[in-house]
Formats: sequence, C-alpha cells, structure tokens
Amino acid sequence: MGRMFPDPDAAYLALAARDARFDGRVFVGVTSTGIYCRPVCRVRTPRRENCRFFASPAQAEAAAFRPCLKCRPEIAPGLSAMDSSDALAGCAARAIEAAVQAGEPVVLPALAARLGVGERHLRRIFAAAHGVAPREYLATQRLLLAKQLLTDTTMPVAQVALASGFESLRRFNAAFLERYRLAPTALRRARGETPAEPVLRLAWRPPYDVEAMLGFAARRALAGVEQVEGLAWRRTLAWPQRGSVLDGWIEARFVPERHEVHLRAAPALAPVLGAVLRRVREALDLDADPAPIAAALAAAGLAAEGQRLPGAFDGFETAVRIVLGQQVTVAAAGTLAARLVRRYGRPVPTPFTALTHAFPDAATLAAADPDELGRLGLVRQRVRALQALAAAVADGSLKLERGAPLAPTLATLAALPGFGPWTVQLVALRVLGWPDAWPAGDAGLAAALGSRDAREHERAAEAWRPWRAYAAMALWRPGDTR
Repeated sequence: MGRMFPDPDAAYLALAARDARFDGRVFVGVTSTGIYCRPVCRVRTPRRENCRFFASPAQAEAAAFRPCLKCRPEIAPGLSAMDSSDALAGCAARAIEAAVQAGEPVVLPALAARLGVGERHLRRIFAAAHGVAPREYLATQRLLLAKQLLTDTTMPVAQVALASGFESLRRFNAAFLERYRLAPTALRRARGETPAEPVLRLAWRPPYDVEAMLGFAARRALAGVEQVEGLAWRRTLAWPQRGSVLDGWIEARFVPERHEVHLRAAPALAPVLGAVLRRVREALDLDADPAPIAAALAAAGLAAEGQRLPGAFDGFETAVRIVLGQQVTVAAAGTLAARLVRRYGRPVPTPFTALTHAFPDAATLAAADPDELGRLGLVRQRVRALQALAAAVADGSLKLERGAPLAPTLATLAALPGFGPWTVQLVALRVLGWPDAWPAGDAGLAAALGSRDAREHERAAEAWRPWRAYAAMALWRPGDTR
C-alpha cells in the first residue's frame, strides 16, 4: 500500500483534536481556501466536507493546494527508514530529500542505477507508493526548503534559490509563483518583522524522551567540540563544500511544549543550511514514529516510550569515538577523543567559550604519525583500527552517513582491522541509523540482561525485531556504559 491515509474520518478526528502524533503523516487540504495544513494547525477547524486528506505535502501540492503560512508544513517531521511500505520507493524519496537539502542536482537515471533498477520501473513504483511522480516530489521538496529558508533566515533570495537546488533565480521565482501563487519576496514581507536572530524550527512526533537524549549527549560531550546546557545541545561543525571546508557551530534547543527543536547556526554555514537541517533531524531522530516502536517493544516486555536513537552530526567523528570506546568506559573514551581534538583539531571561532575546535578530519588522522597517536594513550591495535577507518573514509571507499547502502557498508567496516561485531553494529546504530542494529556482547547490555554471553543477547533480542536498536537504547538507560 502506498502513502495514502486510509480513513478520512479518522484523519478528521486527528485534525479536530490537533493530535501531534499524526504530524507529518497526514496533511489536510481545505477546498474553501486552497491551502493545506498540518493536523496541529491552530486555525479554526474547517468543516468536514471542505477537507481532503493527503499523506505528503507532494500529494497536496499535486492537487493544487498551497502550504499554510501559519502551521508551515515544511517543518513537519518526515519519514524514518522504517516508515515506507515500499522499501525501494522509500529509499528513492529519502535520496531525493537528501540531495535537495544538500543543494545537489537529482538525475533520475543515476538514482535508478544507484538503486539497482531501471528508470521506468523506479517511476512506476514511486508513483504507486507516494501518489506523485518523482519530479513532482522533487519540486515540492525544493520549494518547501526554500519556504523555510525564506521564513526563518535572512539569506538573500538568490542564495535561497541556489541552496534549494534551483539553477537560476528566474526559474526559482517562476516555480515559487506558479506553485504557491506568491512571489518569494512577498512571502518575506508576509512574515512580518525580520528576525533579529534567525532560528529554524524542526518538529517531532510526541512522545519524545528529551531528558534521555540530552542525558546521553551530556555524558559524551566532547571537550572543545560539544556542550549540553539545559535544553540546548551545541557543537562545532566542519562542513565540506565544493572543495573547501566551512567551519561553524550549531545550537539545537529542545522546546518540549511545542514538540520542536529550534536551531541556530553560524552565518558561515548559510550555504549548507539545508544539509545541516537534515543532519540535525537525523542526529536527533526527529522523524521517528514512536507509537509503533513503543508498542512493539512493550509487547515483548520492554518499556521504551518516547525512545529515540542518538545519531551522528559527523559520521566519521562518531565512528572514531566508537573505536576509542572499545573495552573502556565512556569517560575514558572521551578523554582519548579530547586528546585527539587538542592535537589534531582545527580551531573554530564560536560565541561559546566551551566550543573551540572542530574534530580532526579523516585525511588528517590517516596521515598522522602512529607513534604520536600512541603517545596520546591509544594502544597499538586501536591506532591501527582508527587509521584504517580514516584511510577508508578519506579515499572515498567508505561513506559514513545516513542513506549509505547498509550491507556493503557493514561489510566494508567488518573488513577493517579491529572492527569486530560490536563495533560494526554500534556504527550501524549511531551513524547509519539502522533501527535493527544490535551490539551483542556490550557490557551495558550484559548488565541489563544479566548475562555476558553474546549468544544469549542475540536470542533475547529476537523478540524486539525490527527495533532492536531502540531496545538497546532503552536497556542502556539505567547504566549507560556505551
């Protein structure tokens, strides 16, 4: 079955109740206004006979509805990797979203080849699953990203056009006016007063265990790179961009009463804000649908309401820290990582005294003197593993990011020296966001399950498929050794 909301009457009840659990899963088009909204929109509930329901913004826009300026469909949570009823169509949709947010072109024949199917077959299964053609889906994603950047930032319109993947300002203006019946500059005027400090909003579906997420981050905050303070998670970022590197910082502040994260970013990151938005969504698992996860785990005897997977702001950095954490405590691994930052990290100017450096990149660590790494406290096996990882990332043979093909990536990791099943599975959990990752043999899981036998861990976890990663996070919470 494709992404079609199965019951309009149930959808209307969700709309009338402003039920945030359906946010990003259903959109309502109001025929009397020509506008589509999220189910949490605070305007007066429209009459039932004036409502049409859609499973995505692309479907609503294909039916000639334009997005609401109040509830802003562009900030609604999206779909996680497990949400699509058609895995291939889901992969294609996420690839299109990632390319749009990175400001990259989308070439459908190349995308089909990457997915291992013909272009005609991809078009057919995409339309069946999503209710629109890939080109329509792409146009909606580009325009919604542009709408968010126009509303939440002070970026020049020409820069917004380029960041959203449009080849020219003329084409951007024409597409925006045709689809939304509003010029980009008019949208800017409609938002009212220019924000003194641009803040980008990202929504999630409740419940969300904010305390658990921030607690996990706080216990692992890397000196000089990360800081958790109250409801805010701050860090430096070094973002590759067309042969150069953009150095900056971000602050993700949880706003639980609104079910949102409010994001601030360094002005230097403006050209890649779309990609940064996506990375924050992935790192904080904002697109997860917590209801089926919690229900499946509860049926198997594990409480995990609001559980999320802490992801990676920087896939290479997280993988390095997992290597450093082999057979040591979180605190000890943090000490080793901080030494790497002090020795090899690049200084980054920020307004926060706790944030001073970017984590060293793969090329730097691959070229580092092994003896010098040893003097930082890394044992020989760990140096070998770290530098093999760094070399694979630096030469492009290993992509450590969401959307990387799972099986080949896990196979490449497993072939690296010092990468056993625990390390590979933890990279799959934290970096690739694989919801069924399971690091059997982990000390924290051993304590929670009352056994040190990895085979016992595997047997116990069978009941938690396909959400074993979420089960691991729930089991770790009391001791949290990893």
